[in-house]
Amino acid sequence: MARQRPDRGGTSQLVPLVIDASVALALCLKDEDSAYARTIAARLSYEDATAPEVWPVEVANGLVVAERRNRLLRTELPRVSGFLLALPVRVDDGSLDRALSAVLDLAGRYTLSAYDASYLELARRTSLPLATLDGRLRRAAEAEGVPLAT
Repeated sequence: MARQRPDRGGTSQLVPLVIDASVALALCLKDEDSAYARTIAARLSYEDATAPEVWPVEVANGLVVAERRNRLLRTELPRVSGFLLALPVRVDDGSLDRALSAVLDLAGRYTLSAYDASYLELARRTSLPLATLDGRLRRAAEAEGVPLAT
């Protein structure tokens, strides 16, 4: 997928990593800020990412929970939503077909939620590194031979 990057004047041809909701939320929530998330954000200034179909809903749910727990003000939601929509993340349309096969297998094997297993399945299927802050998902990726984004 070619993506025009007008700020850099070039075109990105590759999708070099799979991003999960934990990284996206860490970029939006001050109390979840991490050096790792900032490193991934820097990569997204010149590279694109992909995510399974569940990503937008999982990120939205994280924002809803953050707002309910007073970690984010309702008045901040438009700014945060705009930031997230501007991220160069392509939602993979092939994830749904695998939900009842590979995702269930990975979820059962590594005691992951189906949501987390969908990120692992996508990274494994596309041979892309996985960007996640979730410890259990990181361990499952390592066990599957899926590289972690750095």
